[in-house]
Amino acid sequence: MTSAPGMEKSSVQVLARAAAILRALEEQPQGLSLGQIAQRVDLARSTVQRIVGALESEKLVIAASPTGRVRLGPLILRLADSVRTDFTAIIRPYLLRLSNELHETVDLAAVKKDHLVFVDQVVGPQRLRTVSAVGEAFPLYCTANGKAYLATLSDAQVVAVLGDRLEARTEQTLTDMEDLLDELARVRQTGVAFDMEEHAVGICAAGIAFRDTLGNELAISVPVPTHRFLVSQSFIAEKLAETKQALEGHLSLEPA
Repeated sequence: MTSAPGMEKSSVQVLARAAAILRALEEQPQGLSLGQIAQRVDLARSTVQRIVGALESEKLVIAASPTGRVRLGPLILRLADSVRTDFTAIIRPYLLRLSNELHETVDLAAVKKDHLVFVDQVVGPQRLRTVSAVGEAFPLYCTANGKAYLATLSDAQVVAVLGDRLEARTEQTLTDMEDLLDELARVRQTGVAFDMEEHAVGICAAGIAFRDTLGNELAISVPVPTHRFLVSQSFIAEKLAETKQALEGHLSLEPA
């Protein structure tokens, strides 16, 4: 038995509207009222109310206040966790191979607005090494993985994300936006970004950025004590570029 074309079109439209409502609730921990949602997704309030009711029944959204505001529900969080587990499982073999080739620590981070969060790590065998805790957040503008991501944006988008004040973390931090934009232009040519003691004294890093099939903005970095980084910088950049190419080739074959 097949569905009529009109019914199929109607079902697709409802799904698209439900997705738009869920996107409107993203980054809204205090929730939104039905009227606010209707305004953001350009739908009638009655339509929003009907779709929100269906989403509530599946725990995709829940009440955020006694006054009718709603926010994303627990099922969304479980689904998000499964997605994170999925992409880290896919990427981890590449982290392991890169760490084995370089004999250094390799980090995987996910971009969250104006910062990135470390989500996986392979610790290198060196006795003197740099290790950041999984779950720790770092700024974009003074880290190798952060700058690699920023280089995927236009200059206008970079300014919008970072604002007009870049805090000096060390004496080497680029605090002038024009200087940062000039460096990002160079990163766009090579695909590899560097942190030359810009985030922490005594530590340099190289990084690449890419996007998985689900749209997650990710970055891989190799942090190394400065004295060791300076003699292996080119080799680290070469292996990172190879890793990026291999990952993008693999992810392009993954089902969307």
